[in-house]
Amino acid sequence: QVQLEESGGGLAQPGGSLRVACKLSRRISASSIYAMRWYRQTPGNERELVAVLHTGGHTNYEPSVKGRFTISSNDAENTVALQMDSLKPEDSGIYYCNVQLYGEDDGSWGQGIQVAVSS
Repeated sequence: QVQLEESGGGLAQPGGSLRVACKLSRRISASSIYAMRWYRQTPGNERELVAVLHTGGHTNYEPSVKGRFTISSNDAENTVALQMDSLKPEDSGIYYCNVQLYGEDDGSWGQGIQVAVSS
């Protein structure tokens, strides 16, 4: 496994933008990574998958964020980021990154970072 440290987030107005990033504690070859994901959790609800980046660059998004959010990785910086544009109040929550290596059932999790969208 690998340790993950999240950064970014904070408060934005509706229609604004925020970026959350997740730094891996060690360099991992791209060929070892099965998927990199961002989840979101709101009070009283389970974590929901927001975006996933598969080996090879294929991405998938939760329908409500498609076209507004972009997941990307930076191999040189050992990070996976989620750029969030055209934010809505319902995008608020705690965002968690997850990195799953080949052979792992679940992968590693970040500690979570708060995103709040409010006027």
